[in-house]
Amino acid sequence: MANTKSARKAARKIARRTVVNKARRSRMRSAVRGAESALATGDKKAALEALKLAEPELARAARKGLLHKRTASRKVSRLAQQVAKLS
Repeated sequence: MANTKSARKAARKIARRTVVNKARRSRMRSAVRGAESALATGDKKAALEALKLAEPELARAARKGLLHKRTASRKVSRLAQQVAKLS
């Protein structure tokens, strides 16, 4: 357990941030999962709509420090490629 006053405060702060980050990560992953499941059905219109929901979630995650910006960009790019492949 933390001994100093500042270390105790840091521990409280980390606990609060963990809850927020967990919610953000869950929201992002749900959006990506939705896009992947729409791709699996083969419906281009549904996949495009799901991509439009997933893209801002990934960008937000990168902005908030959950993901590196290039990781988010790569994920969006790969999803977009898969949507484009559908005919």
